[in-house]
Amino acid sequence: MLKEQFLLDPAVIFLNHGSFGACPRLVFEAYQAWQKKLEEQPVQFLGVELDDRLHHARQVLGKYVGAPVSDLVFIPNATHGVNIVSRSLNLSPGDEVLTSDQEYGACNFAWDFVCQKTGAIYKQQPIRTPITNPDEIIDQFWQGVTDRTKVIYTSHICSPTALSFPVGEICRRAREAGILTLIDGAHAPGQVQLNLSSLQADFYTGNCHKWMLAPKGAGFLYARPDVQNMLEPLVVSWGYQSKSSLPRESAFIDLFQWTGTRDPAAALSVPVAIAFMHEHQWEQVQLCCHELLKDTMQRISSLTGYPPLYPLASDLFYQMGTIPIPKVRDLNELKQGLLHEHHIEIPTIDWNNAHFLRLSVQGYNSTSDMDALINALAALLPVMLA
Repeated sequence: MLKEQFLLDPAVIFLNHGSFGACPRLVFEAYQAWQKKLEEQPVQFLGVELDDRLHHARQVLGKYVGAPVSDLVFIPNATHGVNIVSRSLNLSPGDEVLTSDQEYGACNFAWDFVCQKTGAIYKQQPIRTPITNPDEIIDQFWQGVTDRTKVIYTSHICSPTALSFPVGEICRRAREAGILTLIDGAHAPGQVQLNLSSLQADFYTGNCHKWMLAPKGAGFLYARPDVQNMLEPLVVSWGYQSKSSLPRESAFIDLFQWTGTRDPAAALSVPVAIAFMHEHQWEQVQLCCHELLKDTMQRISSLTGYPPLYPLASDLFYQMGTIPIPKVRDLNELKQGLLHEHHIEIPTIDWNNAHFLRLSVQGYNSTSDMDALINALAALLPVMLA
């Protein structure tokens, strides 16, 4: 079973892969092996070998996400990538950054920070749920575009609702309108088949440590060649000027690949994570997880009487889904009851004055996990209603 391949506590039913991911044992061992090699000869590893090793890891990642190796750089996480792009752009008072009302809170803070400094406006366009098809998302989102819109920032898969946005069409329209695009792919790599070159977002940032199964701290930033010169590093280090004894790969890679001494083991383990998915026929695993998620969301809806946010027979969600539940008196009490009484780790969400569960299904989950969740909700919800 795939569950045996992971390091998760067997006493806990883990339905929260979407928050921080979970790393298979084999990938974690590769990660520790890189750390050991680093400690055996730090100067040789960091000063001589690292650039070539990272280049190889970026080649493997580039093949997986459909991007040239020269247009990708490893960073710690997607939030880091949003900060790089948002703090690099030359925004002026009155410029608008258009986003949805379904974005990750930490990244909202990043844009708020930038807009307070520049006088730009961070405009969160409401996307009403339930949603029945991708065209509804585009129509609602595009109502927020004005002649002052300079940047479109949106998630590929949204954190609170797990709704998959039609980012390809959004990027196409933005390009026609001369609007820069930044796509937050925190949840997409490993859930969605990516081809960043054909997607044609100006900037795309993603996590490898969530659905791609890499160790924590492995993320990436993609930038199209003609916009790479817009980006400024959050930390200026030796990459600001090329090493005179070595050929310069590109200013983009130099600026962001070396920002001071750090542990590169998570990034170097990404090829092992990708190989693990290939070995275990991950496309089939993804399909099975989606079907299990779909069935479980239908069971929860039948239990509560609350309809889903999107049709279950659709591609508006993948391995992560958000399902409405009745409003309870204390959402944290429900979360703690699920964890401590029923040993289920699952996030509860308060969004738009309503309560939800966000359910992640990964290859280590089973029908018995879902049965336990349904039984726990049947026991807890009636005594916790607001």
